[in-house]
Amino acid sequence: MERHRFIEELEAIAPPQAADEYDEGRIGLIVEGVGEIGRVACALDATPPVVLRAAELGADALVVHHTPIWDPVTRVEGGLARVLGTALSAGMNVYVMHSNFDRAPGGINDALADLLGLRDRVRLSLGVLGTCALALEEVSSRLGGALRVWGGEAVRSPLRLAVAGGSAFDLPLIREAAEAGATAYLSAELKHSVARLSPLPLLESTHYALEAPGMRALAAWQGWAFIEDPPSLITVP
Repeated sequence: MERHRFIEELEAIAPPQAADEYDEGRIGLIVEGVGEIGRVACALDATPPVVLRAAELGADALVVHHTPIWDPVTRVEGGLARVLGTALSAGMNVYVMHSNFDRAPGGINDALADLLGLRDRVRLSLGVLGTCALALEEVSSRLGGALRVWGGEAVRSPLRLAVAGGSAFDLPLIREAAEAGATAYLSAELKHSVARLSPLPLLESTHYALEAPGMRALAAWQGWAFIEDPPSLITVP
């Protein structure tokens, strides 16, 4: 498939205009490679091990959720040098689908809702609200054992659970979910100040656990190779 047709297909899945303003210049094709795309790899992050593995697989394109180039750079070194060096040497295109894929049908938050079996869903400005019949232990298991519960000693299933992949512990978003009938809110990277002011019990997981399912589902849907690359995390008793 020609590269421009490949990009058109990705933009149909996650339209760029659905992205948040802060993503301007950070989504879409960020590394240009070969013009003909046959084999595609997919991952959450374009880390050096992921890009190296994609090159080993002979991928003509790597589709990721998070850009490896977040801020303007004046020097290319370290991990970024390894990412760009490997991609450019392999002629590999790197394409980013970020906040536009969060909101897309079948995207990050829909995949998370599917993973947790949410029923009777309602779309929020960022995320999905639905009924979760799982016990918290099962929620944790499906997320890979990564779950902390804040302010919810009495939380019991079924929940009206709002889910928002990534760093979405934002008080206006939590209040929106509460007003829509949520009884708990799941996201990642919770600040102490937000936990103190939240009107809802908060379920905190990891960024990877909440967003990798969406990219994994995208890869399965498109017939791409998904590359797992979870961060190293040890819980010390």
